[in-house]
Amino acid sequence: MSIATVTETFTLEDFLANPPDRQEWVNGQLVETTATVKHSRIQSRLSCYWANYIIQSSQRGETLIALPCRTVNQGRRPDVSYLTAELLAQFGEASALPQSPPLIAEIATPTDSAEDLFAKANEYLESGCQEVWLLFPESIRVLIITQNQTLAFKSGDVVSTQIVMLGFSVAIDELLR
Repeated sequence: MSIATVTETFTLEDFLANPPDRQEWVNGQLVETTATVKHSRIQSRLSCYWANYIIQSSQRGETLIALPCRTVNQGRRPDVSYLTAELLAQFGEASALPQSPPLIAEIATPTDSAEDLFAKANEYLESGCQEVWLLFPESIRVLIITQNQTLAFKSGDVVSTQIVMLGFSVAIDELLR
């Protein structure tokens, strides 16, 4: 769920220089992001799963929660992001990433519309992201969206990364319940 905050002079550049906590910059306005307990639990769980996989597979990089980043025209905070070691070396001290991370997960809350989540996924893909996971906890579904395909998974399935952090997989029921 998002709540618009009226701010007369806060620009995208202001957001990128000093990102306010729990807010995104969308269509010229600061928008407060909210989460449920279930959303936060899944966010934390996925971040831990990705981080553990990075360590176990000897890959480099890091997972981050609510990382401020720039899409083409917006300032966003994806629920979970994976940054490569190269991006960390280049932008690890920046206040916000000037592009989308290569792997992103967005977790739907009961008030999110599917259209808004798909639009957000497209924003990420247009700004450097290679793979977006959309998690739908209430229906126990996961969509993976890349430039070339959209894959759908349901309860009982195992979901795997497609382009970034290859080799990672997790049972949907383990992730979303």
